[in-house]
Amino acid sequence: MIAPAVTSARLGSRRTAVRLGPVSFRWRPRTFAVLIVATVVAVVLAVTSLGVGDFSMGFLRVIEVLGGGGTSTEHLIIYNLRLPRIALAILVGASLAISGALVQTTARNSLASPDLLGVTSGAGAGAVAVIVLGGAGTTASGILALVGTSTAALIGGFVAAGLVAALLRLSGGGGLRPLLIGIGVSAFFGGLTSWMLVQAKIDDAAKANAWLTGSLGGRGWTDVATVGVTLVASIIVLVPLSARLPTIELGYDLARSLGVRVPAATTGLLAIAVVLAAIASSVVGPIGFIALVAPHLARLACAAPRPPLAASALIGTVLLLGSDFVARTAFAPILLPTGAITSLVGAPFLVWLLVRSRKDGLR
Repeated sequence: MIAPAVTSARLGSRRTAVRLGPVSFRWRPRTFAVLIVATVVAVVLAVTSLGVGDFSMGFLRVIEVLGGGGTSTEHLIIYNLRLPRIALAILVGASLAISGALVQTTARNSLASPDLLGVTSGAGAGAVAVIVLGGAGTTASGILALVGTSTAALIGGFVAAGLVAALLRLSGGGGLRPLLIGIGVSAFFGGLTSWMLVQAKIDDAAKANAWLTGSLGGRGWTDVATVGVTLVASIIVLVPLSARLPTIELGYDLARSLGVRVPAATTGLLAIAVVLAAIASSVVGPIGFIALVAPHLARLACAAPRPPLAASALIGTVLLLGSDFVARTAFAPILLPTGAITSLVGAPFLVWLLVRSRKDGLR
């Protein structure tokens, strides 16, 4: 049997085309270095976070417990109390970052992200509807209770995305218009959420408000499984579609001329983005700005023309792990909502993007 030929050709100074028989891919040393560094940082943050709390453990001790050592108390604290939170931070950070990268590339707008385009607010309204109205005792509330929080959030996210798409089709999508329309749609669903909270019982309103702060606390392995299964399924569906991303980035007209079915490709990619953002929001609440910031940082770190999906996912994981670590330790024993920390980081970043868009004509 003849072994598959391995060939490579330089494409500029920063990337190499590699072929292994019928399979070919581009090798970018800088992107690979970013992936390694981000992975190491994520692992260090995760292990450090596992040791932080009322019952503190050192870095090496946490590794020993994860390896099967330690006492029964340490096992209980690590595996039952802290590890679900850390695993959720990893999965949610990756989900939001991939969602943001897909939206920015597909919409060909660097200011686009699920939270700024109303998807997160729509998902939040759907989830709050189940929390607040699901136990009202009416026929509608019974239907909401059967739907469930995750499904309602998914429906709300798709409704918001569809509304933004319809308004963009009517008004055109240039410049800052997608951002302004997204803010308007977010305000609409935010008002709807506020109305439901006003009408809710005190206990239901308190539960919904706790969810709306965006926090990783109080979640268990069921929530981890929900986000994990969604992320894995989305990646499986995304693998064949991701080949269209470089062509779509060049422009819809050029993509059509190269044989890409642009409406079907963009619809599929945006649907995956909405699913990832909506399910993540249904589990942990609205964690803002990860979907906006992570793809930009990945693109800048890798010096790439568009946000690389793998690098975006790892950087999103690092951002959410770091934000959660700050939320747990900055004012201990008081625990801050993780969403508040991401907003403190993301809001100035958005302002910088807006200023840069005026100076450089950023898409």
